[in-house]
Amino acid sequence: MSTQKHLALVTGATSGIGQAFARRLANKGYNVIAVGRRQERLDALAAEFPAGQIRGVVADLSCAEGVNRIRELCHDEPLALLINNAGVSHYMGFTALPLEKAQELLQVKVVAPTLLAHAAAPGMVEREEGTIINVAGMLGFGATAPLGQAAGRATYVASLSHLISLSLALHEELTPAGLKVQVLCPGVVATEFHERQGMDLSAIPRMTAEDVVTASLRSVELGEMLCAPGVEDKSLIDQALQQNLLAFGGQSPALASRYL
Repeated sequence: MSTQKHLALVTGATSGIGQAFARRLANKGYNVIAVGRRQERLDALAAEFPAGQIRGVVADLSCAEGVNRIRELCHDEPLALLINNAGVSHYMGFTALPLEKAQELLQVKVVAPTLLAHAAAPGMVEREEGTIINVAGMLGFGATAPLGQAAGRATYVASLSHLISLSLALHEELTPAGLKVQVLCPGVVATEFHERQGMDLSAIPRMTAEDVVTASLRSVELGEMLCAPGVEDKSLIDQALQQNLLAFGGQSPALASRYL
């Protein structure tokens, strides 16, 4: 990816993977719009680089006002790269998850990335260049995986599945126009995410946010539409996607015999 004078917008840039993306892109020569909820962290991030290279924008993507503010930036600014990374740590059982937290999770991980991509894509298509990276997670493939320490995670897992399907479909639609679309699916990463929920995963091997970013950017160069940083055997990912298409293609208008 050519980086000279290119502009990237990163959501959730005040910690973890988003912050690592913002730093890496700035070091590669991008100008970066860093979006987050905490002004002091955005200021500290911007202070690490020459004045103006990182522009901090405070916005809460769990509310319509915050989403609309960033939508306008995605529409108006000549973005070369949009990274939908923002997330919330509502990793709870379905029946225990309060309504307001369920709404916040769906707003941040489903509504916001969809609408930001919708706002950014037309300009990218017009310029015949642009990359959209949606940060999901391997749990998007693991809805039936053992719960472990978690009491449940249905809403969270469903939001990741949305990002995977959205990204794969956008890849089919936008690649002919010269765009690149990637869904990034890390496993357990050493960030603040689990700490905010009181979950101690310090004994579990975890990938660094920096390694996740390395994998994602290299994956874009390789032309992958799905990046799984911790999966050594890429054929496993290819097989999973192919099995989905086989199931889709295996339907017919006749009622399946097992239902007769």
